[in-house]
Amino acid sequence: MATYDYDIGIIGGGAAGLTIAAGAAQLDAKTLLIEKDSMLGGDCLHYGCVPSKTLIKSAHVYHNMRNAAAFGLPPIDLPPVDFRRIADRIRSVIATIQRHDSVERFCRLGARVEFGEPVFSEEHSVHINGQSLSARAWVIATGSSAVVPPIAGLDQTDHLTNREIFYLDRLPASMLILGGGPIGIEMAQAFGRLGTRVSVVDLADQILGKEDADMAADLQEVMQSEGVTFFLQHAIESVRQAGNQKEVTLKNPAGSTVRLKAEQLLVALGRKANVEGLGLEAIGVGMHRRGIQVDSRLRTTHKHIYAAGDVNGGFQFTHAAGYEGGIVVSNAIFRLPRKANYTYLPWCTYTDPELASIGKNEKSAQAEGLRYTVWTENFESNDRSLAEGSRVGRIKMLLDDKEKPIGIQILGPHAGELLGEWVAALNGGVKLSTLAGAVHPYPTIAEINKKVVGSYFSPKIFSDRIKKGLKFFFNLKGRACGPEDCPAPRGADATGENR
Repeated sequence: MATYDYDIGIIGGGAAGLTIAAGAAQLDAKTLLIEKDSMLGGDCLHYGCVPSKTLIKSAHVYHNMRNAAAFGLPPIDLPPVDFRRIADRIRSVIATIQRHDSVERFCRLGARVEFGEPVFSEEHSVHINGQSLSARAWVIATGSSAVVPPIAGLDQTDHLTNREIFYLDRLPASMLILGGGPIGIEMAQAFGRLGTRVSVVDLADQILGKEDADMAADLQEVMQSEGVTFFLQHAIESVRQAGNQKEVTLKNPAGSTVRLKAEQLLVALGRKANVEGLGLEAIGVGMHRRGIQVDSRLRTTHKHIYAAGDVNGGFQFTHAAGYEGGIVVSNAIFRLPRKANYTYLPWCTYTDPELASIGKNEKSAQAEGLRYTVWTENFESNDRSLAEGSRVGRIKMLLDDKEKPIGIQILGPHAGELLGEWVAALNGGVKLSTLAGAVHPYPTIAEINKKVVGSYFSPKIFSDRIKKGLKFFFNLKGRACGPEDCPAPRGADATGENR
């Protein structure tokens, strides 16, 4: 029987790798964690989720300060933003979280951490820093990086990706963002609110292409009202350096040429799996267009080698990577054949309002040929939302032909937090009647979750059949006031029309 230096070796110290290392080490598996950068935490901590949400919060506060009059407060004449102070705050937040993702912590858990660039020398061994290290099982969790497509002139033009955008030494006066996905849209609103003149370019006919068009359109309208300009259905022809500015040449839907200039250019056109330099081809690990090929247990074409997180080309979310890390621990350490299930994987775009989803939306349900009904409630009817000045957005509940929920979309304030109730309900098989009967504190934005379920039950409860039955059995007397008896609303004339 072969012997190995370690029970499990993990390449990549991001969300998936850290989850696996912590779990395996605490189960007393001899664990090796390898990271090519100088610190643990991965893209999420240093160039993704943490810095972006920190920036978004700063932009949100500045936006509210500029709009103080809307809350009955004195208007404020604010000075311009010093982006270096925002960047310092981003670094401070990262440093605080970094202590949790430290070498010392993982050493205390029992995992050995190595920094360097490993290369597989054979199926169970890697060569790193002049030594060969072997493991019974390996996990590739090297994440992803920004795609820089072969656009004419882009390789000769200064541009930003998510690795540079959070650490600028000053706020750009103007910015062109290539890509209308979550990263591009979040950054567009954040920088726009801080005072940058922002334009977004995308070939698609809507922003956030995986979302329902109506929800995306409402969010786009909000951003346009804040000054962000959109060039949708525009093909990118070329990019060039124009002195201190960047010039992008576009082709609009009519075939005409459009040229845009800005001080900074952010490329947010998707992600690619980090697989280069690992020697995977040499040991026969299978690949597909988006990354490493895996089965439902996250095993590669070699059953003792797993791939978790962005590198397998699946869902590009930190929480998905963490979930997949748990799947790998079950399979590689417990030896339990646990499969990944993404049916109710939630996601959120952290704009204002936020756009959060779980399960099917209308776009995916239609693509699968599913029959469904839609139930909605608007935030303009939620008392707490009105009190907080948030009128835009709605919750959308999809029910299948058996009247069971298959998906929820929320465009509104704190949508990502509101989705938590649905994460528990859908994964736990909670009945709609239970949600309808649950008491929510008033006034809270979360009442909208109960309200949309109530809108489904209301036609059933207050149907003519029910009313006739109650009248028959309990001799109810019917309406005390008819439509013709109702007074006109205040501010309306005798015809009921608003003046």
